[in-house]
Amino acid sequence: MSRSLYRDCSLRQQLAFVLGGGGARGALQVGALRALLEAGYQPDLLVGTSVGAINSSFLALHGVTLKSIDDLVETWHEASQADLLPPNYLWLTVRALFRRSDAYTSNRLRDFAVAYGVYPNLRFGDLQGVRLIIVAADLNGGCVALYGLDPSQSILEGLLASTALPPWVAPIDVDDRLLMDGGVVSNLPIEPAMTAGATEIIALNLSDLGSYPQEALGFGPFLAKLLHTMELRQMELELALAQARRIPLHYLHLRVPKPVPLWDFSHTDELIQHGYELARAEIPRWQAGRPSGIRAWLHRLTNKT
Repeated sequence: MSRSLYRDCSLRQQLAFVLGGGGARGALQVGALRALLEAGYQPDLLVGTSVGAINSSFLALHGVTLKSIDDLVETWHEASQADLLPPNYLWLTVRALFRRSDAYTSNRLRDFAVAYGVYPNLRFGDLQGVRLIIVAADLNGGCVALYGLDPSQSILEGLLASTALPPWVAPIDVDDRLLMDGGVVSNLPIEPAMTAGATEIIALNLSDLGSYPQEALGFGPFLAKLLHTMELRQMELELALAQARRIPLHYLHLRVPKPVPLWDFSHTDELIQHGYELARAEIPRWQAGRPSGIRAWLHRLTNKT
């Protein structure tokens, strides 16, 4: 996209697809995106955190088309064989605590991105047809770091920052910033989409507490529940901001019947199909004017028998 289009984007309607983080569950978004395109939704803006940034970057680079969705499916098949997030996360955590982290996973992620066209010299201003915003967390500044508002920024740098998820990938130093996975500050980046000029939002959430039952004890379940609570609170606040600004927002919670850990890419085809079916079922609700958004989802969850 040209720099002039970057300047003029605030003057016209902007439909944003907002893609949240969730590791291997990002395959759900691929199926949901297919359903959205088949239903005629075409975004002006893609906003992604973590794996949502990966999916968003691929489509921004290759085009938001059904053909690109087919290519993205093949990319996910490659990812399922690439061991991008090794399952021995407890050992990686121990190594990180003793400052003995290696660069294996970060290098694999970088090489994988470059192999699919995210070259080091590629800038946000080089994109054609759709704008892209990538969300990371700045630990030094205690704030959101948005890549893409400045068209001269590196897409690869933003992608590596947004996917720097300890213990697999250590935060990265960029100038005076210490950057890591954007899920820390906005796992479903609704507010960043509004900052970028979105006038309507379709948000695809991957959060899932189902990996640990309510009675599960230990540090792992505690941390998962803590992070999920923080994510849920972030989403509530960002939705409230969208409502205050009267931004139409359609929310799709891409949940799975059985828990899928962040690092388990073995269910890719199943998740893609499930995401497609969930979106196909939900889209008519939006078109019929029925309630959507996280509060509607919470209401359904609370009243579930």
